[in-house]
Amino acid sequence: MRLWAPLAVFATLLVTAAPAFAADNGEGLVGETDDKIVTFFSLGLVLFFTVVVILGSLIQGRLEKRKNERKATELRKRVGW
Repeated sequence: MRLWAPLAVFATLLVTAAPAFAADNGEGLVGETDDKIVTFFSLGLVLFFTVVVILGSLIQGRLEKRKNERKATELRKRVGW
């Protein structure tokens, strides 16, 4: 019974990978892959992940600030200030 799930995943991967072998001389969706395309794609990945990290840090900082303000408010309510 445990053997069926890995076999199903493997068969699905084989079926979806079959069209990749039927490609036309390494030509992808944007045409023939050369150094310029690879360079711009890699640069795009670097920029994308940089922006994701910066935005994630900004969001986390704001959420932490809200959490600390809420804690301070609760502490002031308890102490009576």
